[in-house]
Amino acid sequence: NMSLFQYLKSFYQEGRGVAKVPYTLNGGVVGGVISIPLIFLLQKTGTIIVLATSGIIIAMMITEISIKKTLVSAADKVKNISLPVVDTYEDAYEEEDDETVFLKELDEPAVEDRPQRIFSKSKIIDFPLNRRAQEQRESFMTEETKTNGALETDTGVKRRKISGAAKEIKKSLESEVRVKPVQGKEYHFPPFSCLKAPDDEGVNVRKLRADALENARKLEETLINFGISVQVVNVSVGPAFTRFELQPSPGVKVSRIVNLADDIALSLAAQGIRIEAPIPGKAAVGIEVPNREVAPIRLREVLETPDFVKYKSRLAVGLGKDISGENIIIDLAKMPHLLIAGATGSGKSVCINCIIISLLYKATPEEVKLVLIDPKVVELGAYNGIPHLLIPVVSDPAKAAGALQWAVQEMANRYKLFAERGVRDLAGYNRAVKDDPEAFRLPHIVIIIDELSDLMMVAPHDVEDSICRLAQMARAAGMHLVIATQRPSVNVITGVIKANIPSRIAFAVSSQVDSRTILDMGGAEKLLGKGDMLYYPVGTQKPIRVKGAFVDEREVESVVNHIKSQVIAEYDEDVIEKITATDDESDTAAMDADELLPQAIELVINCGQASVSLIQRRFKVGYARAGRIVDQMAERGIISGFEGSKPRRVLISKEQWEEMKMGGMDRK
Repeated sequence: NMSLFQYLKSFYQEGRGVAKVPYTLNGGVVGGVISIPLIFLLQKTGTIIVLATSGIIIAMMITEISIKKTLVSAADKVKNISLPVVDTYEDAYEEEDDETVFLKELDEPAVEDRPQRIFSKSKIIDFPLNRRAQEQRESFMTEETKTNGALETDTGVKRRKISGAAKEIKKSLESEVRVKPVQGKEYHFPPFSCLKAPDDEGVNVRKLRADALENARKLEETLINFGISVQVVNVSVGPAFTRFELQPSPGVKVSRIVNLADDIALSLAAQGIRIEAPIPGKAAVGIEVPNREVAPIRLREVLETPDFVKYKSRLAVGLGKDISGENIIIDLAKMPHLLIAGATGSGKSVCINCIIISLLYKATPEEVKLVLIDPKVVELGAYNGIPHLLIPVVSDPAKAAGALQWAVQEMANRYKLFAERGVRDLAGYNRAVKDDPEAFRLPHIVIIIDELSDLMMVAPHDVEDSICRLAQMARAAGMHLVIATQRPSVNVITGVIKANIPSRIAFAVSSQVDSRTILDMGGAEKLLGKGDMLYYPVGTQKPIRVKGAFVDEREVESVVNHIKSQVIAEYDEDVIEKITATDDESDTAAMDADELLPQAIELVINCGQASVSLIQRRFKVGYARAGRIVDQMAERGIISGFEGSKPRRVLISKEQWEEMKMGGMDRK
């Protein structure tokens, strides 16, 4: 029977004796109460582990700082400190390396040590794979949050405060939307979560680098076997192909390397190579070889980057990535019109979808209106019902011609408004009416035609005239054309259309003739397909090879459904009435056509010429009726117009006439 004081004294003495270190400050009553039972149960080692773990947990609860946050912060600090040192070391190494190469004697025979030279001298530039791109996006987002205290979208309308850890920053960014009023309602931009994220696996980087170095060695050996001395000075590994930059020795003609394209492809066991001789801005020849493993590029990879988010233009489009992995962001306002051509299945429709989705992520319905013309019926029908559409998607080729005629009239009306305000373009007009309550701002109008060849069959002259007038004058009015076709022939892509649409994109085609029709140069016949393209913007000397971004039907439906759930589309009834009236006029003209017109068309196509006397003799009709038949053929673009004493030329082939007849039967 011990008293309370004796119990306290006993625990105090036992707590002091736990550490068994004399003359030191050890535990007392509290230490004895806690440690003595634990020592009996867990021994000394177990007691230390339990007490240490409990202390860490209590500290985390008090400070609200987790181990993960601490480790992430420490890793970021170490990374930020080490990166400048690594960059400085690499720059110094490259400068020393370049100086060594420059001082190397030209007549030095270097056959035995060629593999070592390639491994030591050639620079390997990798495209950012999925994980690396994700890290760049996260670092960019984290930095923006630290500096501004808030994440702002480029419109600056809605700002959301972001705080906390990096995980919370990423989660809040994915749900971040921009808001603008549309017809009394708030328009929310679709979140990036509507698009599929890139796969984490990506491609095998080590294998790509090893293959690139091995191909560089084979490339030098092949050219030396043909008596051409070159050196591989740079290797750029891209998402779909690798470019080897060769520096020829003095006295070597570039044409000798170009003529060996088939031999180089044979030695590298490649399905096809493309030679760029020379590379613009470099004293080197580029040889592009397809990769054995192709890394797919999701549209979300391009749209999430700062290059797209911070782009000021409302007509910015995420196209894909180039050979070095840089994002290609194009501005339709600077194009100002775009021609897309390529064979069936090369990626044209996917490119059109990327353009439309990019515009939906960048502009509100007040800023951009779309006119979609889809003769294929099934490609662009998914966009029906979005508020950006000025009219429903046009699928009838006859109504498409009316839509283009309306666009020409709208362009003329806009120029009248500009003249009244004394401004020169759409931006100046919108600034002028900003403070005028009676006037209203005009949106950009983007007219997208998914298949030009179908329209050229139905009404070639009307369509060509409308396209040419828009291409010549519509830039300042804020109206832009995006035209796609799978038939790159001179009957579809006429010289007048090419002269007025300077910016072009060529996908894989079957022959060099088709490539020259699109780009006025060869190269598109050597593309790989599946989004591989040559982008030829206005003002550049040579096209840029780009791996196009990919967006599938589910992603398109997800974005469209998100937009439809907020705002109901309100089409412009006046525009629909004008287009319908134009279509009715064409139907009336078709009803007034002579019953002998189809037979007369077949006659002139078979004969290769047209004249009133020919119609009179073959069909035994009078001069007046034969003249009307000839005029009706000229109105439909079958034959040329009156050219004085010259005979009228037949403008279509027999195959085109058969397709026109089938199209007329389908409409009936």
